[in-house]
Formats: sequence, C-alpha cells, structure tokens
Amino acid sequence: MGITKLADLIRFDAPTSIRSKEISDYSGKIVALDTSIVLNQFRSAVPHLQLSPLTGLFYRTLTFLEHDIKPVFVFDGRPPDQKRAVLEKRGQSTGWISSQSSNNYVSALTQDCLRLLQLMGVPCIRAPGEAEALCAYLVKSGTVNAVASEDMDTLVFGGTVLLRQLNAKRDSEVTEYSLPKLLEALQLTHEEFVDLCILLGCDYCEKIGGLGPSRALKLIKEHHTIEGVMEHVNKKTHPIPPNWKYKDARKLFFETPQIDTPELVWKEPDEEGLVQFLCKEKPLKEEKVRGRIKKFRESLSKKRKQREVEGPTRQSRLEEYFPATRRRKAESAVMGGSSVRKRSKIK
Repeated sequence: MGITKLADLIRFDAPTSIRSKEISDYSGKIVALDTSIVLNQFRSAVPHLQLSPLTGLFYRTLTFLEHDIKPVFVFDGRPPDQKRAVLEKRGQSTGWISSQSSNNYVSALTQDCLRLLQLMGVPCIRAPGEAEALCAYLVKSGTVNAVASEDMDTLVFGGTVLLRQLNAKRDSEVTEYSLPKLLEALQLTHEEFVDLCILLGCDYCEKIGGLGPSRALKLIKEHHTIEGVMEHVNKKTHPIPPNWKYKDARKLFFETPQIDTPELVWKEPDEEGLVQFLCKEKPLKEEKVRGRIKKFRESLSKKRKQREVEGPTRQSRLEEYFPATRRRKAESAVMGGSSVRKRSKIK
C-alpha cells in the first residue's frame, strides 16, 4: 500500500520535488528495485498465468540493460511483526498468500527469479527486513543512484531519489522524486516528514480517523510531532486508535539495515543457460527468448557506437559493459545461495 495519498500531497504541496524524465535519462546509473513490487505488477496484469512474473522479469531486465541501466534486485527478508496484519489482509484479498499452496508458489517463484537473474548476470540482495528499507539505505549511502518502486515508502525510509513508472516501455515517462527538495518544499525535517506519513497512513500501524493530507500537514507544521498533534486534535472528529503503535512504526522508518554493503557485479547474460531454464524447464518458446536476446545485443551495440561518436569517455564494446563493479568497504552481501551475513549497524 505504501503511504496513503502521499503522491497527491506532494503533487499539490511540493511540485518542485518532482521531475518528469525518460528511461534513457538513467543510462549508466545503478538502480535498486524492490523485487516484490515488480513481481506483483506482472502478477496483477495476468493473474491466471503463474509464469507471467518470470516472463515479465526477463523482458524488463533486458530492457533495463538495453538502456545501460544497471539494476540491483532487492528481495524482502523477514517482514516486521507490525506488518503482519497488512500481509494477512492482502493475502485474503488476492489469494496469493492466503493458503499453504500459494505460500509454496511464492517460495518457488522467488527461487525461479533468483536463478533467472543470476543467468542474466544481475546482482540480487536479500534484505534483513523490508526490501524498501534496504533500497532506501543503498541510495542514501551512495551505493546506488536511485530506487525504482511504485510505493512511496522509500522516501519515508530516507531514500533520496525515488523513480516511479520506470517500466519496460521505451517511450514511457518516469517520475523522479527528490527527498531533499521535498523536505525543503514542505518546510519539514525528516523526522517531521516521517510523523506526517504515519498520520497519512502506513503499513505498520493504524491512523487517526478522518485526518486527510492537508489537515495532517497543517497539524505537523504547527505541532511538529505526533505527540503534539494528539494533544491538540479534536478527538471526537479525529479519534485516536486505542493502544496506537505509532512509536513502533516510527522506529522502523529510522532503523538502519544491519547488513554488509554489497559488492555489485554485472555480467553478460548467459544465453544458453537462459534457453535451458526458460525453454527446456519452463514453457517459453526458444525462438522468442533467443530473438529477444539477439535484439538486446544489437540494440546495446548500436547505442554504444552512438555514444562513442558523442563522447570518447563512453564505453563502446559490449563486453566492456558487464564487468563493471561497484565496490564498497564491506564484503559482498550479494545472493549466491547463502543468507546475507549481518553485522553491527553501519554508521
């Protein structure tokens, strides 16, 4: 769900924090993606085809690579207890996680996605908790350049650059949100912004009844904290939930993921491995898979030649692109069949 009506509030009260861009504007950029949101998009589009998320992930990842975008797919770890009620409600409404059989399906899908992305040469990371929280940390720390997600939680977790509609359509318009510009436009600190988003409604606790975006923003500007709002709000028109767990939600948004910053490596897609997996083990047609990979290689090679003419600093050969590595101080947390090693909080 994300944050209720946050996108509307930003559009009306902080339009300077939004920019409309094209997917090609992110060539050469490293972008973290919340994998569960990507898969849910495909699952919602074709709910009766269990293979559709895997197929969609294959085509979309190639499109990212085709545009020189270096994707990093982040998988959810253990969800926080505060989100359990929301997940159960979603499972009941969608049927995806409401039964033991569908739980098995999700687990199998995750394993298939990991194998697919490995064959495509794309790094994957398992978050210790929420994928959105880790995505936000990666962009805030400079490990990636942006986070692509349709949920707005990334901004609340402190992610500095959020991209929406970074989809597979080449002529699509991407919406880019800047957290620093957003806070400046709203004249809020990050702490006040987090409290505002809890008032709007998040996945981790209930909200004050009848409190809309404009009123919530006004109250936070006047009283600065949820505690201050509770002291002054009309409790008859805006009832406060009993045993309200807003402090637990606030704590989650400020927690730093306990994880080693990953070493990110991209490799050239393994065409034969992809054909074996998607066409021999899965029911995709070989001519379609090979045809799309051929188109990808031709398109990427053409872009390289164009950029070589435009500027000598651009890489021009296909094989020069994939070995690119983003190395940080800590050791790798990239998935390779083992769980992510945790350590003390990264400062």
